[in-house]
Amino acid sequence: MSGISPAKVDVATTSSDHHMRVDALGSRPREILIVVANPTVSSNNHWPVGFWGAELTHPYYELTEAGFRVTIASPAGGKVEMDSLSDPRDPSEWAAEDLITMGFVNTPALAALLEDTPALDDLDLDRYEALLIAGGQSPMFTFRDNKPLHQAVRAFWEAEKVVAAYCHGVAALVDCELADGTALVAGRTLTGFSNTEEDYGNRAAGVQIMPWSVEDALRERGANYISAGLFKPFAVRDGRLITGQQQYSSRKVAQAVIAALGV
Repeated sequence: MSGISPAKVDVATTSSDHHMRVDALGSRPREILIVVANPTVSSNNHWPVGFWGAELTHPYYELTEAGFRVTIASPAGGKVEMDSLSDPRDPSEWAAEDLITMGFVNTPALAALLEDTPALDDLDLDRYEALLIAGGQSPMFTFRDNKPLHQAVRAFWEAEKVVAAYCHGVAALVDCELADGTALVAGRTLTGFSNTEEDYGNRAAGVQIMPWSVEDALRERGANYISAGLFKPFAVRDGRLITGQQQYSSRKVAQAVIAALGV
């Protein structure tokens, strides 16, 4: 059997040099912020809810592979938790095929990032080139009127940076107003979790899962809502605003962010 014996590898020397090389425009790392929801309990079904696993792990994979340094934060800070159905280790096996999330939760250094996330108010937002807002079930109960999150969205938008949200993470944009009082989503083309997908989930669970509809709320705010069909990966870019339809769209969102940043 040929190959280099691990005992002969100088890890201290090769720990960075062996990784995939990414073309860079400068010597300083480029940084991106991903926001996930803090855990809560749903007001209508009293379920424990959090963020959707793939909506963090898949963009994290895409962005870090492209050479970005990613910070995972939450509006209130502290420990964050995945919705149980999105955890590939869950007995339901709802997300058992999600190998990227499985790799994330089984990598100690990555799993540790979920144990004590920084709060948005404690971050220097000027460091980051783009903001991504992940979805899940908790955002529908915690994002819509979340002041720290709205402040972060405004800060990125008015600094002419990329703002991205996907699935129920789009809840953060629905009532977000800019400094001049205008609604961020008014007149913009975007997507998010669709009524068709909400209906599917409600039928599968036998209850109404969400207290309101992303699609309806966006239309009420004057947005041009579009979608691609039931659980089809779909992302749309309107200038510096990038949105994705649901969890299967999060990688497309990350790829659109990377393209928008010129990488």
